[in-house]
Amino acid sequence: MDAPVPVIVVALLAAAALVVPSSRWRAAAMLGALAIAPVILIFHISGTDQFKTLTDRPSLAAAAGAAAVVAVVLLALAIRRWPSVLPVLAVGTLPFRVPIAVGGSTANLLVPLYGVVAAGVLAYAVPRAFAAESEVSRRRAGPLEWALAAFLALYAVQAAYSIDFDRALENVVFFYVPFALLFVLISRIAWTRRLTVACMAVLVVLALAFAGIGFVEYATRHLFLNPKVIASNQLQDYFRVNSLFFDPNIYGRFLIVVMIGVAAVVAWTSRSRTALVGAVVLAVLWAGLVLTFSQSSFVALLVGLAVVGAFRWGVGRALAATGAVAVIGIAVVLLAPSALRLDLGSDKSVEDATSGRYDLVAGGGRLFSERPIGGFGSGSFRREYRRAENASDERATNASHTIPVTVAAEQGAIGLAAYVALLVAALWRLFAAIGRAGEFTTARVAVAAAFAALLVHTLLYAAFLEDPLTWALLALGTGLAAAVAVRPAEP
Repeated sequence: MDAPVPVIVVALLAAAALVVPSSRWRAAAMLGALAIAPVILIFHISGTDQFKTLTDRPSLAAAAGAAAVVAVVLLALAIRRWPSVLPVLAVGTLPFRVPIAVGGSTANLLVPLYGVVAAGVLAYAVPRAFAAESEVSRRRAGPLEWALAAFLALYAVQAAYSIDFDRALENVVFFYVPFALLFVLISRIAWTRRLTVACMAVLVVLALAFAGIGFVEYATRHLFLNPKVIASNQLQDYFRVNSLFFDPNIYGRFLIVVMIGVAAVVAWTSRSRTALVGAVVLAVLWAGLVLTFSQSSFVALLVGLAVVGAFRWGVGRALAATGAVAVIGIAVVLLAPSALRLDLGSDKSVEDATSGRYDLVAGGGRLFSERPIGGFGSGSFRREYRRAENASDERATNASHTIPVTVAAEQGAIGLAAYVALLVAALWRLFAAIGRAGEFTTARVAVAAAFAALLVHTLLYAAFLEDPLTWALLALGTGLAAAVAVRPAEP
């Protein structure tokens, strides 16, 4: 299904779920998006070998489909009975990706998370869609919800004139639509201290497990996933690990989000035992992060910790500590440039140190200058970059590794304006809630700091709204802000 109309329709339904005030219409939009997205997906992958394997054995396909439906329905019933189960399950499935052949290539999709989202939508939307009366939500859509809805709708519309419509379709169906539904579900949960601690505990356990797998990979010099990283390790004098992630940088991003949360707990706790356990966790996760050799993750972690320090001990001390770390970093560059793959005497040092990102950013800027208003269309960066720069398939990637440049090249000034509006609304939502009296101070700071770190990571790597962590942090921050607004401070 390569026609843009179904993609635009499903995007508009997800956008409506973000902003409509009526519970019935919101539920109808969510159910519509949940129904249409799989249809688009089936038509899209109908020519792949994996899909043909199922169609060649219809009884097996029917059994697998029935089992999946039953599992989702049972999970929906459980979520309906215990709503607080949803965010815990969502957090627990955030990192797990399954390789699936789509559009002539292999995509790493969050299949377990999709199942949780589908069950959550059924649990939330079915009772409201068929209720006798429609309720108007007390929590009106704010600038963040409108900005998310506008960007989602604009991305789908601009996919209509993209040279790589398949890529845009995959982004909408695999990422934007399910993650928008996840935002609606998570942001409307009645957050409590106990639920917040449970989600944090799940994240810490997962991060420690992934770090342990990374240690095993480093010790055995064997990676479990991603042939590209395996091949790269054979050509370098260092060994990068990616644990169960397909990319060391995405693995590093997950670790820094958890580390920032743990650092916030350590900074605010008055219990020495909690501080000691947190310090041990941070040490283990730091060791795991070092083995990724992810420069973008190191920088993002520094920014996130600086935000935590600024709210805990003041901006002056946080800036001083950040400056000290920066000085140490500069010293490392000057004394041991090879550790960062930097040859100070080479004209290509910047290009080598940034793993080819400099050329991608420069090429993206030139693409933007060709079509500054509407860009080349959503998802088109890879093909347009290859055309304009006469680049090989290895050098042309799906993004410029700098999200604003990718947005500018693909969506022009129109998309760039929507992106900036989204950032302003997101930062305002998360940081404005910190100054309010009430519960969840530590959690609010942790979420804001983690989002700031993630934002920096997207400026140095890729995947902004394509990452469920972005939507989860925004949804959690929205839920905590609402909880603070309605609950008085504890005496």
